[in-house]
Amino acid sequence: MAGHRVGPRRRPGGGGVTVEGVRVSREWLALREPADAAARARALAEHLLPRLPATGRAVIHDLGAGTGGMGRWLAPLLPGPQHWILHDRDGDLLAVATTDLPAAAADGSAVTVEARRSDIAALPAGALAGATVVTASALLDMLTEDDLSELVAACARAGCPVLFTLSVAGRVALTPGETLDARLAEAFNAHQRRVTEQGRLLGPDAVAHAVRRFEAGGAEVLVASSPWRLGADEAELVRAWFTGWVAAACEQDPALAAEAEPYTARRLAQLAAGGLAVTVDHSDLLVLPGQSVTNRDESA
Repeated sequence: MAGHRVGPRRRPGGGGVTVEGVRVSREWLALREPADAAARARALAEHLLPRLPATGRAVIHDLGAGTGGMGRWLAPLLPGPQHWILHDRDGDLLAVATTDLPAAAADGSAVTVEARRSDIAALPAGALAGATVVTASALLDMLTEDDLSELVAACARAGCPVLFTLSVAGRVALTPGETLDARLAEAFNAHQRRVTEQGRLLGPDAVAHAVRRFEAGGAEVLVASSPWRLGADEAELVRAWFTGWVAAACEQDPALAAEAEPYTARRLAQLAAGGLAVTVDHSDLLVLPGQSVTNRDESA
């Protein structure tokens, strides 16, 4: 979902609502948008081209749209008239998204947009009827198994390609490395799989679960890596991501807190000096219904 949790950790009262009710601010979404755009696997988007209608407009449903970052990235890559239907539970973010999507497609055709207040974990029957493409960003790892089953079923009923980008893969690399990195990463991944009121979150296991479920329905699923590669030029984003990453790890394993405090100070000093690089791995997946069932890894 556009409201990805790894960043400033906010509770109700902020911005966009994730599946488990954690809100994410407009500021965080704006901060991460350039990194998201650079990371997404454009090769997967190119597989959509032969699936677009030869006449008439494409209808694209964006789930957990937030401020519309997916639309700003994808709409200019696709030709032909497009109508984007943006789903989110946060009306304030949807108000931003509906005024800030590109007005033109790759070939200059018109792009129109509408907003729908929707709970992505419980889409009503027929919510995706008539869709040409379904998209979402940073959503799958926020789901429980039951949530994912419902989402896969809704997409199957729509019978169209589905592009899910930027799902957490559970792999983080900081350069230069420190011994505490691996322990924090392990705790963070456990936090991503934590049990909530809705059930256990899938976290870094979400893509594998989604692949199995879509393939079981006879779809072809293409998977590609979509890492953030961040350094001195993205220092503000690195700071926000890093502090959220450490906080989540310590929330999961409070025994880390004593070591995490001086560790954080060292890392932020490295960042300020331009000496810290971070890779945060994600996975994108494209579901093509009605194709032979394979699971290839497409390079971005």
